[in-house]
Amino acid sequence: MTSASHSHSHHGSHGGHGHSHENTVPKGALVMACGVVLFTLALTGATQLGWIAPSPSASDVRAAEAATPLQSRVLRFADAQNGKVMVTDAVTGETVHVYGEEGSGFIRGVLRGMGRGRHVRGIPMDAPYELNHWSDGSLSLTDTATNRVVELGAFGPTNRATFQALLQ
Repeated sequence: MTSASHSHSHHGSHGGHGHSHENTVPKGALVMACGVVLFTLALTGATQLGWIAPSPSASDVRAAEAATPLQSRVLRFADAQNGKVMVTDAVTGETVHVYGEEGSGFIRGVLRGMGRGRHVRGIPMDAPYELNHWSDGSLSLTDTATNRVVELGAFGPTNRATFQALLQ
């Protein structure tokens, strides 16, 4: 027992761990990290103050390139019974597609996001949306009631194809 306490007191001279807790990050690296943070904050502030223009949105790029809609369709989306989503042509009234619970996840997500803007403004949920396939290859969904635009290509080719099929 005395040897254990003797051994313990021997380790006590090293802070009890047998290694040092000195800062091992080089000073130059800390200075660089602080510089990156300050530079990022400066850029953010300059953008917020309008000194630097933010990146243009996809719709701004389309306008600058004079992209035109190759295909366009005005659609209404409605929840149907049994968790289905019914898509109708807002002009003709014809049923375009009925999605079952499985196939409607991405469409439900996009509409839920856009529906929040309608709800806040007290706009009816059955107001139509405009789906556009543009000459630059992009695909967008515009809420005709709020003018909010969602770029559908940003969600990957599979999700984009879900909406692309509604133009057929």
